[in-house]
Amino acid sequence: MRPIFQFLNKYEIEEIYLNALKLLEDFGIYFEKRETLDLFKEVGCKVDIEKKILFIPRSLVEESLKSVPSELALYNREGKKVISLSGNSTIFNPGSAAINILDGKTLEIRKPVTKDFIDFIKLTDALEYIEAQSTALVVNDVPESIVDRYRLYLVLKNSPKPIITGAFTIEGIHIMKRMLDVVTDGKIAEKPMAIFDCCPSPPLKWSELTSQNLIDCAKYKLPIELVSMPLAGATAPVTLAGVLVTHTAENLSGIVLSQIVNKGAPVIWGGSPTCMDMRYGTTPMGAIEAVMIDCGYAQIGKYLNLPTHAYLGLSDSKLNDYQAGFESSIGIILGAMMGINVISGPGMLDFESCQSMDKLILDNEICGMAKKLCNGILTNPETISYELFKELGHHETYLMADHTLKWHKKELFIPSSIIDRQNRIAWENKGKIPILKRTQHEISKILKEYNSIPLDSDKEKELDMIFK
Repeated sequence: MRPIFQFLNKYEIEEIYLNALKLLEDFGIYFEKRETLDLFKEVGCKVDIEKKILFIPRSLVEESLKSVPSELALYNREGKKVISLSGNSTIFNPGSAAINILDGKTLEIRKPVTKDFIDFIKLTDALEYIEAQSTALVVNDVPESIVDRYRLYLVLKNSPKPIITGAFTIEGIHIMKRMLDVVTDGKIAEKPMAIFDCCPSPPLKWSELTSQNLIDCAKYKLPIELVSMPLAGATAPVTLAGVLVTHTAENLSGIVLSQIVNKGAPVIWGGSPTCMDMRYGTTPMGAIEAVMIDCGYAQIGKYLNLPTHAYLGLSDSKLNDYQAGFESSIGIILGAMMGINVISGPGMLDFESCQSMDKLILDNEICGMAKKLCNGILTNPETISYELFKELGHHETYLMADHTLKWHKKELFIPSSIIDRQNRIAWENKGKIPILKRTQHEISKILKEYNSIPLDSDKEKELDMIFK
């Protein structure tokens, strides 16, 4: 039995959903882009052109929900299906898009450059439980106007894993689509390998940039990850249920727009909401309320039969310390037990502003443990082991039994050498090495031995041409 964690009962989910529908129909939602208002008007929505507010009837929302695919397959750079976003399956990817990187040697933050991001991509590629890449760092050594496509360019050249990405510009989507076409031989709609984040602007608003990004992704059938970000007490009611209503209304409006543009366009029900810490005016991503809101809206997404996403596994700590460990663990474990399909956030510190290679490699261990936990306890005659009890009796050890040899790697999660499980004497004899020295050693080893599948040379040349 797979353990499942839930916050809301069916009645509570329906109450939040119905109130979100009422918000969209009676109160309306703001769209900055005039052409977007026209699209809604063409399908019968009431629109206040002067105030740029449109009113979406419940019937249109429900019709749109019917055409969104309930599951999504992701492919790697070689065109092989590697991920299925459905049911309660969970994949992990690093959070995006950090403007700083924590230097593991100096323990100081700095602006990342191309080499940092390439190393980060290679590390992500090597980590077993981080199944997807993300455009995790905003590099500082290219012009800001091309950073969105440059990040994707670097990932496509250095890793075959699927990618969670997004554009910072309107034209960026089109160039990124061209790059993906090169890598997939023009089959990006049939075999998607990239998910694009599209973010409403709470409370109940869509900017010109993000609504156009959503429209273009829908036209191309690029998977859209809706990332609603209401902030309890600031851009949404301070009550967690009120935040969930805001989040639901914003994401529903994005679904309707996507289906108006292209019926059947794939959409993931995601977000990055949290609360305002009134003492400091900060937005803590490691807060327990952030985890509760994420798990709550994921339940609503599952109720609507949609793939789900959340930002979890982040920490507000500025260093890889005890706080970073417990905040990240709570988010990763509860998100996985909720069955959220895409969890972004491993590696992130300082809210959503900083990435750390040391934290990423530590979070990989937590992700592995979370997957083990979600596999539950296998119960059958062989695992119950009744015959083995009779065979070995009261005085034999199980250590050398064939049953132990067969089952120990299946039943027990074996962490990497980063996690210390030695006895104290062995630990002392090996120099009492603290965990961050162990992570630094492992990162150096991975990067030194890194040997990923190279991108086809003709495709690499074409990517270079597009980027130039």
